[in-house]
Amino acid sequence: MAQVLIVMGSKSDLPVAEKATALLKKFGITYDVAVASAHRTPSRVEELVKGSGADVFIAIAGMSAALPGVVASFTVKPVIGVPVSGKMTMDAILSVVQMPPGIPVAAVGLDRGDNAAILAAEMLSVVDPKISEALSAYRVEMADKVIMDSDEVVKALM
Repeated sequence: MAQVLIVMGSKSDLPVAEKATALLKKFGITYDVAVASAHRTPSRVEELVKGSGADVFIAIAGMSAALPGVVASFTVKPVIGVPVSGKMTMDAILSVVQMPPGIPVAAVGLDRGDNAAILAAEMLSVVDPKISEALSAYRVEMADKVIMDSDEVVKALM
């Protein structure tokens, strides 16, 4: 059974989902992926969410970005919304962050599938020390990269 279910509002959201899946793989987190539209296939969204044993949901959507809220309406488990940039970027952002009382959605930045995966990993790490260790190692990797970048910049400019 997958620990995370990633639902994209359309196939065009795939590049954002790929950012999430790359990190979930890195952290050893199992996941499933599906495409389901909050507006065009609402019963599919409901079926996917209610039929999933996932501990965390990541919902990726652009335009009006109703998908994260619809996913949250069908579960009491954490939902992370990822707004996707496009013609209606501000609408997508606001749809994810302006949820009504009682049906929260955690929001990450525009197109930040990677941050959604990290947040999902942090949620799962509360009960899984292996994921916590993987997250700590990832933070060290990020810090090392900044130091290497700094060394390259200093070398180039001195």
